[in-house]
Amino acid sequence: MSSDRPSTNTAASGSGAWSLDKVRALGTTTDVATAGAIFGLSRSSAYELARSNRLPIPVMRIGSRYRVSVPAIIAVLTATKLDRPPQVT
Repeated sequence: MSSDRPSTNTAASGSGAWSLDKVRALGTTTDVATAGAIFGLSRSSAYELARSNRLPIPVMRIGSRYRVSVPAIIAVLTATKLDRPPQVT
């Protein structure tokens, strides 16, 4: 699957639920809206958090586009132990 296709903000099956297999199927990167949907955020909230560097995953800015690493999303979703508490700003 190409990771450069437009986001639909829903899982591939249309059920609204994101399984790890569906996340993995996104490829190596995805857009901020899709990453936000995986974490239960609206498109506008996801972009607001990305612009302010507060999304729970690193965001890459390439020109005018934001991209998010799918392995980073998977790492957050599968984390069982935090080395330190999340930073609150």
